[in-house]
Amino acid sequence: MLNEDELRDAVLLVFANKQDLPNAMNAAEITDKLGLHSLRQRHWYIQSTCATTGEGLYEGLDWLSSNIASKLECQPRTD
Repeated sequence: MLNEDELRDAVLLVFANKQDLPNAMNAAEITDKLGLHSLRQRHWYIQSTCATTGEGLYEGLDWLSSNIASKLECQPRTD
């Protein structure tokens, strides 16, 4: 899906949910399972979260917002 032309400049945020559980995969394990190291030309980030408490949700959305804003600042204006 990330190879689609429409998504070539998209950033990727992965919410690693259920981090409150003892057997939850850590960020390195998730990176390996999803093959994120192969995404060399793409900004990506894994945010540990616990949806039941909300822990990590705002941090992930803050990262996403900052990265989208910086991409918009770098694009030339077309007006």
